[in-house]
Amino acid sequence: MSPIIQARGLRKSYGDVVALDGLDLDVDEGSVVGLLGPNGAGKTTAVSILTTLVPADSGWAEVAGETELAQVRRCIGVSGQHAAVDQHLTGRENLDMIGRLYRLGKSAAADRAQALLERFDLVGAGDRPAKTYSGGMRRRLDLAGALVADVPVLFLDEPTTGLDPRSRAQLWDVIRDLVSGGKTLLLTTQYLEEADQLADEIVVIDRGREIAKGTADQLKSAVGGERIEVTLAPSSDEGVARSVLGRFAVGEIHAVDQRLTVPIDGGAGALTAALRGLDEAGVELLDVGLRRPSLDDVFLALTGHSTLDADAEERDGSELVEVR
Repeated sequence: MSPIIQARGLRKSYGDVVALDGLDLDVDEGSVVGLLGPNGAGKTTAVSILTTLVPADSGWAEVAGETELAQVRRCIGVSGQHAAVDQHLTGRENLDMIGRLYRLGKSAAADRAQALLERFDLVGAGDRPAKTYSGGMRRRLDLAGALVADVPVLFLDEPTTGLDPRSRAQLWDVIRDLVSGGKTLLLTTQYLEEADQLADEIVVIDRGREIAKGTADQLKSAVGGERIEVTLAPSSDEGVARSVLGRFAVGEIHAVDQRLTVPIDGGAGALTAALRGLDEAGVELLDVGLRRPSLDDVFLALTGHSTLDADAEERDGSELVEVR
């Protein structure tokens, strides 16, 4: 079976700025694929092309078996970086209006609005103006709007940007529910934890090109290496600690203040032996741990950028505009 979203050789430039440089993409039906990359990597441009908002300079894309723009639009829902709701309308009126635009008819639009308010836990606020909603509620209403036509494919561009942790977790639950119901999602995100939690496959892009893809575990394994992290007590000699830990290190030991990070090979066994050696050498510790690479490590290793560099809103020559 062919992927429900396919793209080959997508290229897009804005003047001298190359936003996409031959991007290929495959998204299987009923899955979540996360586009991950530093600020300006081309994530929003890719979504804008796939949702027919921006034409590619070259290459081709197909969504739900369709390539003709009007047909693609009938198959997709789009939620941009900013909730596109009318602040002066109630939640119910927002959804009803979208239903009317889709020509569902008065009764069908009202029924669909009620069903979506229930699905997104907004019934209690459904008759209040959207301007009274919290950030998390507005994002849920925006995502509900993308589902008025009950489309099979959703594009979510940084869906939880700016939300507090509780609202973000609530929206994650909504997204999981959508996927369990058979929807296919392509999402861009600057949150490593979000990609780890939601995506079946992650595509890392930088400078408009794919540089890696796989599950979260596969990407972490590709970076390689477990790490011992120890925090020395103020009275401990860093030089002695380095000497002991150097016997187990398979790479450079990094030090920040009193914390040493040691790449190792051997997992818990190496940790146990290292702790025994530190104890015998009289090195006192405040904290110790063994950890695998995080997606943050993957991000940094593959792109040379920390996720902190991606905190600002992406500006790669285009901005995704909400279209229903």
